[in-house]
Amino acid sequence: MNGAVKEFVHSIINTLESVLPSKEYIPLHEPEFSGREWEYVKDCLDSGWVSSVGAYVDRFEQMLCDYTGSPYAVAAVNGTAALHICLLLAGVKAGDEVLVPAATFIATANTVTYCNAIPHFVDVEERTLGLDPHKLNDYLKEISEFRRGICYNRLTGRPIRAVVPMHTFGHPVDLDPLQELCERYHLVMVEDAAESLGSLYKGQHTGTRGLVSSLSFNGNKTITTGGGGAILTNSKSIAKVAKHMTTQAKTPHRWEFNHDLIGYNYRMPNINAALGCAQLEQLPGFIEKKRNLARCYQVAFQDIPGIRFFTEPDFARSNYWLNVLILDEEFARERDNLLESTNNAGIMTRPLWTLMHKLSMYHDCPRMDLSVAEDLESRVINIPSSAYLGK
Repeated sequence: MNGAVKEFVHSIINTLESVLPSKEYIPLHEPEFSGREWEYVKDCLDSGWVSSVGAYVDRFEQMLCDYTGSPYAVAAVNGTAALHICLLLAGVKAGDEVLVPAATFIATANTVTYCNAIPHFVDVEERTLGLDPHKLNDYLKEISEFRRGICYNRLTGRPIRAVVPMHTFGHPVDLDPLQELCERYHLVMVEDAAESLGSLYKGQHTGTRGLVSSLSFNGNKTITTGGGGAILTNSKSIAKVAKHMTTQAKTPHRWEFNHDLIGYNYRMPNINAALGCAQLEQLPGFIEKKRNLARCYQVAFQDIPGIRFFTEPDFARSNYWLNVLILDEEFARERDNLLESTNNAGIMTRPLWTLMHKLSMYHDCPRMDLSVAEDLESRVINIPSSAYLGK
C-alpha cells in the first residue's frame, strides 16, 4: 500500500476502534445470552420434551405473532427450510422463474432451485440495498407478456411466478411499489425477512406484507435458536398447510403412519424453541442496543473522507442487523486492503456476498441489468454489529 492508502485504511481502523471496546478480537455478530435461556433449556431437558413437539414451540410461535403482528407463525428448523416451504406455498412449480435480487445470501436462490424452478436475477437500489421495484417494473415491461392471466418471460417462454424481496442486513425494501408491481404482473410476493426481525416498513413489521415470508434465527441473527427459522402468513389455511408440510405431511392418528402430501422434516425442535422464547423476551432491548450502535457509527464516520455509514431509508425503522460502510467509488479499489487490514487488527469485517449470477451454478440464469448490484459489490463492507456493542 502506498502512503495515501495506508493513511485511509488507518483512519478507518482508528474510527472503528473509537466506537468498539478494547478486545483482542471482535466478531462480526455474536449472540447474547443474558436472559432465561439456561432456565428454559434446562426445563426441556428435565421434562424430556426436546424434539419437534412441545410447549415451547407453541409458545415461540405465539410470541412471534405478538411481536410481528402476523396472525400466524410456523416455526421451522432453519430459515432456508422456511423459505423453501414459502415458495411451495406460493405455487412455485418446476420450470417457473422466480425473481430474486442478485445481491443476496445464496439461500434465496437455492430455495428456488429446490423447487426445480429457475432464479431470475434482478437489480437492487443503493437507497435500501434491496430489490429495486422501479427498475424491475421497467424491465418487466420489456420482457413479459400475459398468457391466460399468467405473467410469462417472452424471451424464455417460462412463467414468472413470484418475486422474493430480501431485506438486506435488516433494511426494509420499498414494499408499496413492489406490491403494486406484483398486482400488475400477477406475481406472488414472498418476503425473505431472514435478516429483518425487528425492522418496520412504514410502521408495519417486515414479513407481513407478502403472501408468506421467512425468518431466520441462525447463531448470527438478531435473536437465535441455534439453528431455526419461521414462516409468517396472514392466512389461517396457509398456516395450517405450512405446519402440515413441515411435519412430513403426516395425518393425525394415534399410531398409524399415513401421509397425504410430499412433506418435509422441517419442524423446529422444542429445545431450540425454548432458547428462542428466552431470546424473544430480550428482543426489544437487543434492537435498542443495535440502533444505538448504529448511531455511534454514524457520528464517528460522518467526517471521514472516502467512506460513509449506511443509514435506514426514511420510510423504515431498521434493526441494523449488520452495519454497513460504503466506500466512495474512487476508493472501491481499496476494499480488499481495508478488509485485510481490519481483520488483521482483530476487527472482523466482510464484503457483500458474491453476486448470485457470478456463481458457477447460477451463471446461465436469466438476469436483467445488474449494474447497481455490481457497483455495490465492490464497495460494501460489513462491520461488527453485535447487540452488546451498543450498550
